[in-house]
Amino acid sequence: MATFTRGFGGRRRDRDESRLPPGQTLVQDWPVLSAGATPRIAPSDWSFSIRTEHGLTEWTWDDVVALGVQDVTVDIHCVTHWTKLDMAWRGVPLDALFAQVETTQTSCMVHSFGGYTTNVRLDELLGGKAWIAFEADGAPLTPEHGGPARLLVPHLYFWKSAKWVRGIVMQADDEPGFWEANGYHLHGDPWKEERYW
Repeated sequence: MATFTRGFGGRRRDRDESRLPPGQTLVQDWPVLSAGATPRIAPSDWSFSIRTEHGLTEWTWDDVVALGVQDVTVDIHCVTHWTKLDMAWRGVPLDALFAQVETTQTSCMVHSFGGYTTNVRLDELLGGKAWIAFEADGAPLTPEHGGPARLLVPHLYFWKSAKWVRGIVMQADDEPGFWEANGYHLHGDPWKEERYW
């Protein structure tokens, strides 16, 4: 079941029109949309792993933070037609984590606490395109927004930025995750309106 916050409505503003992908509406708030219950995980209980054909590599919260925190400002675009511009985030780039693993596989299945999954190609996560984020708009992520840590892949629709992220499993084939198996597009580029199959 999806959960929505009050104030979901938005409107286009002429000065920002060129920054909105097709079919999107500008919002000032940050709507909460979730499928299922909200997990509550303390940073001390959180960990992240990457499983490749060579085995499993794991990091604690402190391990991930020690890899180097970045401040980034990006636009986010939800498949439900809202866009929030110039959103400030803090997190660790996926490049830093993948620098510590070896793989020849090119497809990723992202796993979250609570059982959610989403597929993302490895080239969509590297090269400064994705982060394990733990702060947004100057504050720690709340559980409702995926805290303590979520994936941030801002160039794709926001369902790819998995809340409560806990790991990635490398795969040879690009298989659908939760929403993709239920009709959402395998890739999810907002500028091409890749919303559904």
